[in-house]
Amino acid sequence: MVTVVERYERMFPKSVEWYEQGRTLFAGGVTHQTRFTLPFPIYIEYAEGPYKYDVDGNQILDFVMGNSSLIMGHSPPEVVAAIAAQSERGVLLSSATPYEVRWAEAVKRLMPSVERIRFTNSGTESTYLALRLARAYTGKTKIVKFHEHFHGWHDYVLPESGLNSVGGVPRELLDTVIVSPADISEVNRILSEDDDVAAIIVEAHGAHYGMFPLPNPQFLQDLREITDKRGVVFIMDEVITGFRLSPGGAQVRWDIQPDLTTMAKVMGGGQPGAGVGGKAEIMDMLAFRNDAEWDNVNRVSAANTYSANPVTAAASIATL
Repeated sequence: MVTVVERYERMFPKSVEWYEQGRTLFAGGVTHQTRFTLPFPIYIEYAEGPYKYDVDGNQILDFVMGNSSLIMGHSPPEVVAAIAAQSERGVLLSSATPYEVRWAEAVKRLMPSVERIRFTNSGTESTYLALRLARAYTGKTKIVKFHEHFHGWHDYVLPESGLNSVGGVPRELLDTVIVSPADISEVNRILSEDDDVAAIIVEAHGAHYGMFPLPNPQFLQDLREITDKRGVVFIMDEVITGFRLSPGGAQVRWDIQPDLTTMAKVMGGGQPGAGVGGKAEIMDMLAFRNDAEWDNVNRVSAANTYSANPVTAAASIATL
């Protein structure tokens, strides 16, 4: 009798060969933890529209869509054309460009709460920078996140994020993270008992791509009200919901004004593009002031080589 594993191996024999090579090069044989599948991952050659095509020539219906980045499917012609045109003019100019201005304007048109923006390269970088901004702006240390809400893989958001592992994260850092159930009365209790909370960060539509939804819009509205009262920075993580739940994300759909918004996925148009945006007074913690102490000691620093690169900007502008 043929087993399921044997059928799988017969269907994807070249993927077996690639995986054997990958095991000699990568920890666990893969380059992203969600690509670790048993008995082996499928290796994809190219993709178009709703389909991927693997190294064995199989056509596979894609429900992942670039981890929800590809809102128009694989290789939409307008976006591909924009990427190709810009690639001929330079892929990394390491200077201010008109493309970053046009990209920011496209975001701001869709998300009016974004008074200023700083581009990054991923959702993880965006939430990392947003939390740093919140701590610098408030002078406080702790953050509140919610059980099973995922905000990337940096140290400050790993606890109870669904990744199940905090290996290598210092205990001292974990002590600055408070994990709450999605219960507004519990949030109120936390903030009333601890005045060292800089920010609350929330996945705008609930954990695991909204599979565990929040009671919205009421929950987000309650968070906005309670953070206003307590002087806590309200961060809406719209990496998943941004430009998807509505053209302006969850905040526009439900008319909520966060202090900061973290963005990625759709925002990059299929390229590694992301950002943090929000109130000017918070975002300006990044700005130089021609004051030595501020510029070199107190200012929030963020230096990403590839942020706002023109190819990503072109892809994003075409997508948005």
